[in-house]
Amino acid sequence: MTRVVGIRFREAGKTYYFKPDSNELEQGVQVIVETARGQEIGTVVITAREVPDEDLVLPLKKVIRIATDSDLQRSEENRQKEKVAFIRCQHKIKEHGLEMKLVSVEYTFDRNKILFYFTSEERVDFRELVKDLASIFKTRIELRQIGVRDEAKIKGGIGPCGRAFCCTTFLEEFEPVSIRMAKGQNLSLNPTKISGVCGRLMCCLRFEASSYEDLHDDMPNKGDIVITPDGDGTVKEINYKKKTVTVKLQDSGYVREFPVEEVDQP
Repeated sequence: MTRVVGIRFREAGKTYYFKPDSNELEQGVQVIVETARGQEIGTVVITAREVPDEDLVLPLKKVIRIATDSDLQRSEENRQKEKVAFIRCQHKIKEHGLEMKLVSVEYTFDRNKILFYFTSEERVDFRELVKDLASIFKTRIELRQIGVRDEAKIKGGIGPCGRAFCCTTFLEEFEPVSIRMAKGQNLSLNPTKISGVCGRLMCCLRFEASSYEDLHDDMPNKGDIVITPDGDGTVKEINYKKKTVTVKLQDSGYVREFPVEEVDQP
C-alpha cells in the first residue's frame, strides 16, 4: 500500500496520483508538482489515502509544495501569456498556409515548454511552424494534434440537453460509445438526434447504458405478447423512463398504455 493524493490539472481532467510526503493537503488546495513535462500547478481532488501498489504506476512523483501567492500569480501570468501565444500562433499558421485549427495554448508552470493543441482532418507538416514559434518564444515548443471530442472538452459549451458538456463538467476520460447503446435506449437513430456538438455520439449514451440494461430485465420487448388488465395484446412501444408499455389489445384493437407492473408475460 502507498499513501497518495489525487491531483487534477484542469476541471474534469484526469486525476493523477502523487506522494504527499509530510504535506497535509485538504481537498481544493493548489499544489506544485513535478511531472513528465516539468513543474505544474494542480488542485487536490482526492485527499491522502492508502492505495494498493497494483493500482498505481510506480514510481510516483512527490508534491513539491503547497502553492504560494507568488505561485498563483505566476499561474495567472501564464494564462495571460497563453492568450498572446494563441494569437501569434494563429498568424503563423496563416502565413504557412497550414490546414489546421488551433484550439488551445498551454504553458507549463515553469515556462519550460508551450503546448499548442490543434485539430486537422489530415496529417500536417508543421516543422517550419515549430521553428518560427521557437524563435519567437525562446522555449521548447510542442504541437499536439487532438480529436474533436478533446476540442469540445477543452472549449466547453452547452449540449443539446441544455446543460454544460458532460466532458467539461465531470467525465475525466472518454469511453467508447456505440450505436447499440442508442438502440438499447429506444432512441431515434437519426444522427442529429444522438450526436453531440462535437459531431460524435453523445457521451451520455455510454454512462446511461447500464441503467437501461437494468430496466430491460424488468420490461418486455417490442412485439412480445403480454397479459394486461384489459386482455391480451402485443407490445408496440416501451417507455423506459416512465416504465410504461404501450399495448395493442387483441380483442378490441385499441392501443393503451400500462404501467409495467400491470403487464405480465405468459
